[in-house]
Amino acid sequence: MDIVILAVIIAVVVLGALGGLIVGSRRKKQLPPPPPPAAPDITAPPAEPHVGDEAETPRDEERRTIEEVDLPDGSTGVAVEEPPVVEELPPTEIEVPEPTAGRLIRLRARLSRSQTALGKGLLTLLSREHLDEDTWEEIEDTLLTADVGVAPTQELVDGLRERVKVLGTRTPEELRGLLREELLKLVGTDMDRVVKTEPEASKPGIVMVVGVNGTGKTTTTGKLARVLVADGRSVVLGAADTFRAAAADQLQTWGERVGAHTVRGPEGGDPASVAFDAVKEGKEMGSDVVLIDTAGRLHTKTGLMDELGKVKRVVEKHAPLDEVLLVLDATTGQNGLVQARVFAEVVDITGIVLTKLDGTAKGGIVVAVQRELGVPVKLIGLGEGADDLAPFEPEAFVDALIGE
Repeated sequence: MDIVILAVIIAVVVLGALGGLIVGSRRKKQLPPPPPPAAPDITAPPAEPHVGDEAETPRDEERRTIEEVDLPDGSTGVAVEEPPVVEELPPTEIEVPEPTAGRLIRLRARLSRSQTALGKGLLTLLSREHLDEDTWEEIEDTLLTADVGVAPTQELVDGLRERVKVLGTRTPEELRGLLREELLKLVGTDMDRVVKTEPEASKPGIVMVVGVNGTGKTTTTGKLARVLVADGRSVVLGAADTFRAAAADQLQTWGERVGAHTVRGPEGGDPASVAFDAVKEGKEMGSDVVLIDTAGRLHTKTGLMDELGKVKRVVEKHAPLDEVLLVLDATTGQNGLVQARVFAEVVDITGIVLTKLDGTAKGGIVVAVQRELGVPVKLIGLGEGADDLAPFEPEAFVDALIGE
C-alpha cells in the first residue's frame, strides 16, 4: 500500500514539472522583440549603380513622348551665355610707296634749300668784275668747306680759270652754265648708278648694307625696300644687326608697311646665320631681292670688322652679292672718308648711300667719296620722310646746287 502511494506522489511531481516547462516556453514565445537601437542621423551617399549580377531589374516608369513635353514657345526670354568677344587686331595697312622715277627732281626744292650755299657762293665770286688771286682763293675755300676735297677742288678751279679767261665777258646765265658744266665733270655723268638687284642667273638679287653706327643704315635699308617695292619688286629683309636691340624691330616695321617679309634671329645671335637664313628664305619664296642690314659696327673695332667679312663670306655660299652699299652721313666730312676706306678694305663696296644731305651745305662729299673709293654714289637721303630716299641723278643734283 505504501508503495502505491509513493508511486502516485512521484507521478504527480513529474507531471507538474512538465507542465511548468511547457508554460514557460509559451511565455517566452509571446514576449515582443526588444526595440532596435537608435541609428545616428547620417545622410547616406547616393547608391552606386550595380553591374552584372548585382544590377537591379529596371522598373517600369511612366514615360512621356516629346509631344507631351511643354517646350518654351519663345515668349519668355531664355538666358543664353554668349561666348566672349575676342578683339581682333586690325591688319597692318600696306602702303603704296611713291614712284621712284624722277623722285630726286621732285625733291629738288628740299635739296636746294640746304645746298645752294655752295652754288650761290661760287656764282657770287665768279660774278666779280675782276677775278684776282684773292678771289680764286675764296673760291677754293668755298669748295673745300663743302667737302669737295683737295684734288677735285684744284681741278675745278683750274677748269674755271681757263673757261673764264676764254669767255671774257660773263653774264649770270653764262656763269651758271659754265659752273654747271664743270660741276658735272666732277660729279660724273658716265658712272653706273643703278642699284643692281636683277641677277642674270637666278633670283633673288642680294644686297648687303653696311655702315657705322648713327649713319641711318637701318632706316636706309627700310627706305630702300620701299624704293624697290615701288618699282614692282618683292623684297625679303634680313635683320642681321643682332647687337642692337631695336634694330630688328625697326626693320620689321619698315617691312610690314610695304608687305616685305623680315627674317630675324635672337638678340645677340650670330649675324652671319641670320643673313644666311634670309637668303635661303628669299630663294624659297621666289623673291626678287634680299636686303641684309648688318650691324652698325665701329670702323675702329678690328674684331667687328672681321665679323662683317664673315657675314659676306657666309652669304656668298648661296650666291655672289650683287651690291654692297656703304651708308655714310653727309655731315661727317673727312671722318666719313676714313670710314669709307676701312670698309672698302673688308668688303668690296659697289655703291655709296649719302644720308642727311638735306641738313648740310657740304654737298661736295659726293665728289670726294667717289674719288676716294672709285665707286658711284647711288642713293641720297634728303630727310626723315619714308620716301625721302632718292636715286642719285647728277644733273638734278648739280641743278639744286647752283639754284635757278
